[in-house]
Amino acid sequence: MAMPALDLARRWSREEVLALPDDGNRYELVDGELLVSPSPIRLHQRAVSRLLRLLDDYVAMHRLGEALTSPADVKFRAEEILQPDIFVAPAIGGRLGQTWEDVGIPLLVVEILSPSTARFDRVTKRIRYQRAGVPAYWIVDLDARVVEVWTPEAERPEIVVATLGWQPTPAVPALEIDLPGLFAAIREA
Repeated sequence: MAMPALDLARRWSREEVLALPDDGNRYELVDGELLVSPSPIRLHQRAVSRLLRLLDDYVAMHRLGEALTSPADVKFRAEEILQPDIFVAPAIGGRLGQTWEDVGIPLLVVEILSPSTARFDRVTKRIRYQRAGVPAYWIVDLDARVVEVWTPEAERPEIVVATLGWQPTPAVPALEIDLPGLFAAIREA
């Protein structure tokens, strides 16, 4: 049975979004706006997998927390549902959290662009992550082979084409990702 058309123009509540069917779409709620995106394509998931491995190794080595993927219920306010492609949940007192509420403000959020999510990722979600104080927000553009790096105070992104660096704390060395190599591995796998 086909799902009835959703009224995307009205304000949605968290309860209404959580009651939507598990139909393969990803449902997110930001400032009452329902964001709907279809299941990602294989290239998108390959990018998530490659980046997750790099981030997870770095985060675990330095005991910063843990790198995770959605589905997840990341929220900064009670009425939100955010499903970032990848996020780094900080350790709390040296320990990993047990619930989604334990995540708090992620150290890093990563979204892989797709045609159906580009506006949400670049505008709606970016603004929300900046307002929440997420220290680093990466928008990965597989077609352009660049990463947009946003910080809470940025009015424009830093566009990275060569080496993507991330240093969540001065106490640990920076993670450096060779973007041309990463994009080649994602495309050629």
